[in-house]
Amino acid sequence: MRYLHTMLRVRNLDAALKFYCDALGLKESDRMANEKGRFTLVFLAAPEDEELVKQSPGRGAPLVELTWNWDEEAYGEDRFFGHLAYEVDDIYATCERLSKLGIVINRPPRDGQMAFIRSPDLHSIELLQKGNALLPQEPWLSMKNTGHW
Repeated sequence: MRYLHTMLRVRNLDAALKFYCDALGLKESDRMANEKGRFTLVFLAAPEDEELVKQSPGRGAPLVELTWNWDEEAYGEDRFFGHLAYEVDDIYATCERLSKLGIVINRPPRDGQMAFIRSPDLHSIELLQKGNALLPQEPWLSMKNTGHW
């Protein structure tokens, strides 16, 4: 068994791509529009995984699959999904960059190790520091949680 992708339904494909590609830095690796089924699939890879995706036999992996149904649907905010997790080189620099883009840091990296944010469709994204935790520092150390994740 091998991991292929995580599928996320999105309400607004442009807003989702702005979040996942422009803010998080994922790269689009494939796209499929299905006129009959009235949906579009967009497959995204983390930059460090692009070569792995290309080498992956059959279906590319590891990927995030964004599914946009052309006809509006109400998905709610169910929490059965859990979250996506990405390792980052510098948790503080990443959170600062995301904050400047207007993305709320729901669980700040007070421990120098972990933070949570949410996509425009309210999917939880866990950010983990690569290697050892960074030393705790302000302003993150004093920041409270915002909302939930």
